[in-house]
Amino acid sequence: MQKVDILLVCFVFAIIFGSALIVSGEEDVEDMCVPMGTIELGPPDGVEQIRASVEFPHSRHFGFECQTCHHTWEGTTQIKGCMTSGCHDVKVAATKSKQGPPLREEEIRYFKKAYHESCIGCHKIMKLENRKIEMSRKKLDGPLPSFGPTSCIQCHPKEE
Repeated sequence: MQKVDILLVCFVFAIIFGSALIVSGEEDVEDMCVPMGTIELGPPDGVEQIRASVEFPHSRHFGFECQTCHHTWEGTTQIKGCMTSGCHDVKVAATKSKQGPPLREEEIRYFKKAYHESCIGCHKIMKLENRKIEMSRKKLDGPLPSFGPTSCIQCHPKEE
């Protein structure tokens, strides 16, 4: 009879604590919104759009650490938009002055420079890694990973 009582008490505690975990997990899910589909990336308000917006397949990048792109995110709060967070919010590219070329910190705050350097830079590195694997003539178990677009028209298709 005692075993049944102990099992019953354990079962009740499991339900109580399990429910608490589920509820707290649901609260976290409500607080954290991770876009699963495609995100349309365009210029910030007040900047004339010259090329088509980029359709960024967010869920295809889930194999990477979030901080690869969201480099200032600490992992516990909602991610802020790059162009509104004071990170890459400059709307005009830095130019050379009498003192010389712009500082790296000034250049990378320009939204377009940040996106191009981050996205295209990563894709080019992946493309180079694939090329190294191809040149090594190693036997592969499957196809090489897709490296993503590296040219203007691949990201910004002509609008019809």
